[in-house]
Amino acid sequence: MRQGQGRGFSEAERTELWDRWQRGEPLKAIGRAFGKPSSSIYFQVAPHGGIRPAPRRRSRLSLTLVEREEISRGIAAAETARSMARKLGRSPSTVAREIGRNGGYDQYRASQADETAWARARRPKRCKLADNPQLREVVARKLRGNCRPSRSRAG
Repeated sequence: MRQGQGRGFSEAERTELWDRWQRGEPLKAIGRAFGKPSSSIYFQVAPHGGIRPAPRRRSRLSLTLVEREEISRGIAAAETARSMARKLGRSPSTVAREIGRNGGYDQYRASQADETAWARARRPKRCKLADNPQLREVVARKLRGNCRPSRSRAG
């Protein structure tokens, strides 16, 4: 394997890999075409049982790039989140959260927000305990002390 080569495969490379696999090319031949060992090809194919995975799609509920551009124009015109939401036919909280998670009123950019939303939607996600050492320590301490989750007494 060449030094300094990036990890993984680009979307175009993944498409070509699956095309070659469907044509019946062996792992070694596919690996040679990409300059990678056959084991890296195996680790792309095996988790899917040799069947090409369905392409990623956006949820029909998520904001579109056009809606994000409308939000960006609304911010430039100093509109409120509520008025932008009314124009889009969305909840005001949806628009407010979108602005907040993508830089706020000062730094919101529609195309950048759309790219980060697509990246955020990737599955599977790392669990909160893996990403947050403080939370992990609190949970471990409580488990060592046989602490149970509290139950709601409403009802």
